[in-house]
Amino acid sequence: MEHRADQLFDQQYSNLINAKRLTDDEFIGLYHSLDLVSLGGLANLVRQQKHDHKIVTYVIDRNINYTDICISACKFCAFYKGPEHTQGSVLSKDELLEKIDQTKALGGTQILLQGGLHPDLPLSFYETMVRDIKRTGMHLHGFSPPEICHFASISGFSIDKVLDRLIEAGLDSIPGGGAEILCDRVRTLTAPNKCSADQWIAVMEMAHKKGLRTTATMMFGHVETIEERLEHLRRLRELQDKTGGFTAFIPWPFQSDNTPLRTEETNQKFRTTGYEYLRMLALSRIYLDNFDNIQASWVTQGPKVAQLSLMFGANDFGSTMIEENVVAAAGVSFLLSEDEIKRLIEDAGMIPRQRRMDYSLI
Repeated sequence: MEHRADQLFDQQYSNLINAKRLTDDEFIGLYHSLDLVSLGGLANLVRQQKHDHKIVTYVIDRNINYTDICISACKFCAFYKGPEHTQGSVLSKDELLEKIDQTKALGGTQILLQGGLHPDLPLSFYETMVRDIKRTGMHLHGFSPPEICHFASISGFSIDKVLDRLIEAGLDSIPGGGAEILCDRVRTLTAPNKCSADQWIAVMEMAHKKGLRTTATMMFGHVETIEERLEHLRRLRELQDKTGGFTAFIPWPFQSDNTPLRTEETNQKFRTTGYEYLRMLALSRIYLDNFDNIQASWVTQGPKVAQLSLMFGANDFGSTMIEENVVAAAGVSFLLSEDEIKRLIEDAGMIPRQRRMDYSLI
């Protein structure tokens, strides 16, 4: 086995030096056979080929959830409330603008806007919200593909028309939320009311063609297999070959506490270790050769593992996350200020630089 691992490392090192793309079979072989440190070394090589290895970027933004009312009822979500729930809410304009003012005071450049799939809010509600945010001068990174599909459903418009209307209102870019695992077997088990894998990809492709840059995510560590994680990555790589519209990839582990998936009959407690997270981060960096940026997930893994991820392919520390509700609802709550992020990067021997959504430096 040790000899086999040495051969795998040597072959992939040669492939990376010669810019040869990792195949699906090679991905599976590396996952099962290569040790963590060797995987990190290969991923770090890719990172150094793409970036000044000393610079690590971060963004100051706020994740604003405009409503927790949602008809999707995803089994992995502890944040949503059904339409019949008496404590569900919709953010008012005054509350929204107050949050933005607080973000600007902290040097923020961007608002990450996402929410539940509310059954009663019309498309005009979202258009007005976009215009209100754009009047503040902030970059608006908003509405994941499931939300876009939902807006199309409630309005009777096509996805193409919904995107045009949101762009006209001021939408700047789209986050990669709602991807989970881009495999319909997994989506049927965990989120049967949410858009399909094909629909998620279609929204992103259409957005890219309209000039919107987007991110991509993967939530792993629940009911999926390693082959289904690979299917997810393959679909992202193929679309990026086609459009070049993704700015970054953010893999993060499922947090199970307080979720329906955690409390079903088996009461299985899904828990992804830091070891498994770093393996998937490194493999993602190697496989997604057409993605420039890979983001660490300190929100789910904590600051120390996120710091270590800078040696496993990540070149971006993500957001200061002035506000985060969805992961916190699942029982995980890490908070970092800009100064703490900068210190963690510097303690790793690197240089912190604030960025915008498109990864231009401030």
